Amino acid sequence: MASIKMIPEEEAGGKVKEIYREIKKTLGIDFVPNMYKAMAPNPAYLEANWNKIKTVMNGSGKLDSLTKEIIAVAVSAVMGCEY
Repeated sequence: MASIKMIPEEEAGGKVKEIYREIKKTLGIDFVPNMYKAMAPNPAYLEANWNKIKTVMNGSGKLDSLTKEIIAVAVSAVMGCEY
């Protein structure tokens, strides 16, 4: 039995549905990653984390978004993340 309830896209409503839509549009994908579905039972937490990720990954700075994504994947690999 899972200890974390994820909110599937088809069950999302209100603010969560809006954020899911924005996640897919911003990331250019046709699904919502499980990381966000796990945050969705607490919409305020989902929104705060999504806003942080958008700012860090898509905000202006010395590194472009692709470089930031590559660094994130490399760090995950080095840390042994299975997700």
